[in-house]
Amino acid sequence: MIDLVVCSAAELEYSEALSWYAERSVEVANRFDVELDRTLQLIASDPERFPRYDKRHRFYLMRNFPFQVLYRQHKNHLVVIAIAHTARKPGYWKSR
Repeated sequence: MIDLVVCSAAELEYSEALSWYAERSVEVANRFDVELDRTLQLIASDPERFPRYDKRHRFYLMRNFPFQVLYRQHKNHLVVIAIAHTARKPGYWKSR
């Protein structure tokens, strides 16, 4: 399994999404947290398994939530660039 680093902007996106879900339902927030954890494990275990977004980035589309996790490979580790809502501001994270 390759090391995976989550950039601070993606951490903030995760925190904001988790808070939004928690305000509505603690159970749903917990499910979001578990699914994101599973997503990060899947990405780290086989990063080339998932489709390319562009030349530098790949993505994983979460199954039960409208988010995609965008990441790229650096030398010997992966960097999660964004935990992006699929219906908001496409490509906003590209400058990261």
